[in-house]
Amino acid sequence: MRANTKRNRWVVIAAAFLVLAVVNWAIWQKEHHLADGEIVYLELAPVDPRSLIQGDYMALSFALADRIRMQRAIDRHAAEAMGSNAIQAVANGSVVVRLDEFSIAHFQRLDDGRSLDDDERRLRYRLRNGNVRFATDAFFFQEGHAERFEPARYGQFRVNDHGELLLVALYDESLNRLGDMER
Repeated sequence: MRANTKRNRWVVIAAAFLVLAVVNWAIWQKEHHLADGEIVYLELAPVDPRSLIQGDYMALSFALADRIRMQRAIDRHAAEAMGSNAIQAVANGSVVVRLDEFSIAHFQRLDDGRSLDDDERRLRYRLRNGNVRFATDAFFFQEGHAERFEPARYGQFRVNDHGELLLVALYDESLNRLGDMER
């Protein structure tokens, strides 16, 4: 019985070490993504100002998500008209965007596997309950600082080579970062 207890202790220690290694690897990957990812700005979609800021976070919706939803509906309608079931409810996908001189992303097409031009990027999205989601649908900030984020018009993201996005900050229409404290 003592041998079982000793063996179980080693199993628990090994499992804890493995969990810590996996968690630290994931943290390192996110830090690397934030440090080295390419900067891309996504335009915020107009939302009801009363629901824009709710407590200590801002609900986010992106104009690009609206374009993806619209294109998916057009593609689905065209497929149905041709009698095809080719368009399915895919939960994840990619969109091809063109970056302008300010790194603002503009919808080009849903990813169809074609090669990209120099000013194009693939961005990953998730489809959840009919809504297109990028990295997040909320931006959290310190309680009592909502007014600093009211002029938000763009979300700044870092995108990696796989098209995965991480939200970094919110910016106004002139691409000035919002929320920085004055010193």
